[in-house]
Amino acid sequence: MAQQLTLEDAQQSLTGHVASKGQEIRDKYGPQIGWSEMQRILEDRTCVRYPVELVFDDTPLRDGEFAHPIARGELPEDGYRLYVHPFFSVEPGLVPALVLYQLVLVNYGDFASPEDAEVFGSTVLGISRDEYYGMLCAASDSISEGTGMQAPEPAHSHDGDGCGCGGGCSCH
Repeated sequence: MAQQLTLEDAQQSLTGHVASKGQEIRDKYGPQIGWSEMQRILEDRTCVRYPVELVFDDTPLRDGEFAHPIARGELPEDGYRLYVHPFFSVEPGLVPALVLYQLVLVNYGDFASPEDAEVFGSTVLGISRDEYYGMLCAASDSISEGTGMQAPEPAHSHDGDGCGCGGGCSCH
């Protein structure tokens, strides 16, 4: 009799795959992932399934949203524009961390979870998931209304709710 796989089984499989893919990218382009490495990763179809154009524009972003990919057409093959908040255009060393989080959506669509994105990004960067998460929350907080555009200290930890900071930051 064939075993019936559950949605949880599929999610665990995807999480394992994104971790493996993250390590593969780190091995190929790391150990330091900066602006130039990020550009090469975006061009490499073994890393990023579809074309991605980085655009520093916050017009389609919500408050506190540091980046988000938007499809350029009906088909994934048409590519994506990855909108990154212009606040980060002067922080090229931080942009790869923000982009890596969004690449999971480009590669795997809505089935990918925020946890998958954290696993992927932290693995590529070679840092702990908590450290990566703190970077993302600090980035989000730095562009949220009412924060004065100043990046706070990353003092968040995972709590299993949403972005993992229990509402203490404005991560999306």
